[in-house]
Amino acid sequence: MPGVRASDAEREQVVEALSEHATTGRLTLAELEERIGLAYRSVTRDDLAELTADLPGSSELAPAAGGPVVRPDNAARRSATKWIVAFMGGTEKRGRWRAAERVNAVAVMGGHDIDLRHAELDSDETTIVAITIMGGMDIYVPDTIDVDVGGFSLMGGTGERGSRRPARAGAPRIRILAYNLMGGIDVWRLPEETKDMTLKQAKKAAKRAE
Repeated sequence: MPGVRASDAEREQVVEALSEHATTGRLTLAELEERIGLAYRSVTRDDLAELTADLPGSSELAPAAGGPVVRPDNAARRSATKWIVAFMGGTEKRGRWRAAERVNAVAVMGGHDIDLRHAELDSDETTIVAITIMGGMDIYVPDTIDVDVGGFSLMGGTGERGSRRPARAGAPRIRILAYNLMGGIDVWRLPEETKDMTLKQAKKAAKRAE
């Protein structure tokens, strides 16, 4: 017997619930984006229910017409990263890590690689204040995420590289405030299909998508 077809409102309800789980550390950014994509492609309510089956309160999160969105409980989380600092050296932040609502990244005569593809977010709007002084920084985000880049440079510059595909509806927002003094920052929007590639491979794919 075929399953009951899902409505657009039910898809949106599950997307919002998934986003809430991401902000409690149960889903990484990459996992969230993958499930959001599946949610919007789901045909039946059973398809949607599978996307929350391994999450707390899954029976309540299964879509029900007119039902409220259940907010997940505040589970214990790993410590969120608020500062990333390099002085005459370099750092790499990649894999599964937790980004605070505001992250301050400073590179003085050094550099950072900050990979957000598998990061956990404390908020559906994350601000990264990136500062380089005679240094450099690369920040990597999935192209399904809404990214807003601002700031200013003196004897330096900020570049936006990679995919030009529009962000997915309902996706988290990352605001990058980039300030350079004789330094540079590149913000890379990486195609979703590169989420399991190394940064070197992902950058090559992003360049092809420009």
